Amino acid sequence: MSRIGRLPITIPAGVTVEIAENNKVTVKGPKGTLEKELPVEMEIKQEGDQIVVTRPNDLKRMKSLHGLTRTLINNMVVGVTEGYKKVLEVNGVGYRAAKSGNKLTLSLGYSHPVEMIDPEGVETVLEGQNKITVQGIDKEKVGQYAAEIRDKRRPEPYKGKGIKYADEVIRRKVGKTGKK
Repeated sequence: MSRIGRLPITIPAGVTVEIAENNKVTVKGPKGTLEKELPVEMEIKQEGDQIVVTRPNDLKRMKSLHGLTRTLINNMVVGVTEGYKKVLEVNGVGYRAAKSGNKLTLSLGYSHPVEMIDPEGVETVLEGQNKITVQGIDKEKVGQYAAEIRDKRRPEPYKGKGIKYADEVIRRKVGKTGKK
């Protein structure tokens, strides 16, 4: 039995979950509404203040989808109650970030500033000029946008310049040494 898939999801107070046909799950909470179409093979049932996901048989594909479906629903419930956030740090001399409206402008040592517009449902907040917080209720969108920002200038191993996640550890390398 799937160790993750069989765990029931507890619905906190103030959150409503609707399960329509074709496993279209809509989760409404204090922070907003999320909806997602989940695999049709899985059986999603609401029992009181819990949601239980069951699988029809033990085929490899069904086992894979079981844990995935449960986790996706749980991520939606957590998203509408607490939300998600990722913190990025901009390191390097002259590297900085600025925000105007929903446009994020990054100066990353290129000949031009890199401009990014926040996608729908995701918001970026700046702390100083080198800390970017990406936040929203959809875990997938938050992670994707944070990854796109990081891709504009990945951290390099010699000086550690670039954009990195706050909890990311960069493996440093020793540079060349000259002959005497």
